[in-house]
Amino acid sequence: MKKRTVLIGLDGATFAILDPFINAGIMPFLKEFVASGVSAELLSVIPPLTPPAWTSLVTGRSPGHHGIFDFFLKEEKNQHIRIATSQDVLCETIWSIASQHGQRVTALNFPLMLPPPAINGNVLSGGWMTWRQLRLGCYPDDLYDRLKALPGFNPCELAMDMAHEERAIEGCRHEEYEDWIKLHIRREQQWFNVLKYLMREDPCELTAILFDGIDKIQHLCWRFLAPDHVNEILSPWEQRIRNLCMEYFSKLDQLLAEIAELAGPDSTFVLASDHGFGAQKATFFVNTWLERNGHLAWANNAPPKESASAVLGMGQLARHVYLLNWEKTVAYAATPSSNGIHIVVAGSGNERGIPEANYESLRNKLIKSLYSLVNPATGEHVVAHVWTREEAFDGPYMHLAPDLTLSLKDGGFVSILASDLPVKLRSKPAGTHLPEGVILARGPGIRKGIALPQLSILDVAPLLLYTLGLTIPRDMEGRMPEEVFEPSVLRLRPVRAGEPSEPVRPVEREGTDKVVFDADAEAEFAARLRALGYME
Repeated sequence: MKKRTVLIGLDGATFAILDPFINAGIMPFLKEFVASGVSAELLSVIPPLTPPAWTSLVTGRSPGHHGIFDFFLKEEKNQHIRIATSQDVLCETIWSIASQHGQRVTALNFPLMLPPPAINGNVLSGGWMTWRQLRLGCYPDDLYDRLKALPGFNPCELAMDMAHEERAIEGCRHEEYEDWIKLHIRREQQWFNVLKYLMREDPCELTAILFDGIDKIQHLCWRFLAPDHVNEILSPWEQRIRNLCMEYFSKLDQLLAEIAELAGPDSTFVLASDHGFGAQKATFFVNTWLERNGHLAWANNAPPKESASAVLGMGQLARHVYLLNWEKTVAYAATPSSNGIHIVVAGSGNERGIPEANYESLRNKLIKSLYSLVNPATGEHVVAHVWTREEAFDGPYMHLAPDLTLSLKDGGFVSILASDLPVKLRSKPAGTHLPEGVILARGPGIRKGIALPQLSILDVAPLLLYTLGLTIPRDMEGRMPEEVFEPSVLRLRPVRAGEPSEPVRPVEREGTDKVVFDADAEAEFAARLRALGYME
């Protein structure tokens, strides 16, 4: 009998929210799942951010070895940034490894899968696509036409809307909350419908889907979810929002139960998140801080000010290229998501920036100053840790990472906007990423009702390959967590080390150079890029 494994990605899931909902009876399937399998905290990567974390989970490699550090990549020879794609993932994935061993794979809604890799199975990529581009995220080529025939199929809700992504981070008006949460309830159902169709029509050895609504709802609605904020819910509107959030988690629990039934009792079932969540109570305007310390200058004295509707600067991505004075800027942050600072070094035809000989001294000066920064409103230090790229991202692609990566005291994201103060308290706490995510597993040979010590997100890929009966490539940094399984299983089927994974080659799919957007699709995509600052 073929071994079958189902991986359910729960973007941003944390026991801080799941446990209270389990105990309150909102997630009965998950309660039964915990009792019949193993669970543990899952430690994310640096930074605990969706693209590098999910990429590490499906490769068993750290960002310095797979090349993904953010939603974006900075060009090596200039200050421009671009959206990362599947061709920027520079090592093998569980999808490609399973395919090479003749196993079939279905992978739905995972990031960094556009263009979709030509695996032995089915892909519907998760990425910054408009709904009109959804066809381009499908593999094989006829998948979109088959999905389009499904009852209730709605590509507008299935695709990721960049405006919605910005709203999750920056916030939205009170009157938008209810519709926004209901959209994510419907969106998870849309993805489930695709999964159900493929599980029935093309059952695969490895089936995986990412539900990302948890992350979006926790970012925007943390104060309606977290137990330590529930007593602050006073108005009827606030209670309605909390009830809708609970409805989302209840619906998700029902979908998980249906997936388990589709998979059957002989399948291995793994639930995992890319990172955890907590409350961000203050905002660090890192470019303002760099300006005040003499390391950054705004072009034409016209900095992008923060406003009530934009705190972190998601709408200013990529605009640093013309918003900064490059004759005077030697350090800057381009994106809020990476919490990274880039240092401008002269060389290779670029006369701007500091001499290479001054790099270490400037970097050390920045580190010392960041550690000494105090929030005047609270008297607390702002920065918990500063990593150099060598410390955080050792590996062949370390040079693609920011020079410094920050971890703030509350785990929050930095802002790339200018402000009258470098640090400000938020009027209401927002949800932000923390390193401690979740993993739960059950199935043949897996221990029952056991809470394990913390695992690494790098351990998930070896775990999944083991459940599929495959060897673990020797160059994976993660380990196969043997404590998940009964000792008798490991004696009968020991963990086997395999050859190093194959070198990654650029994705080549016949006909991709012939894809042409229609006028409407081009206009919509251009509008989204303008909203993020890629076009004017």
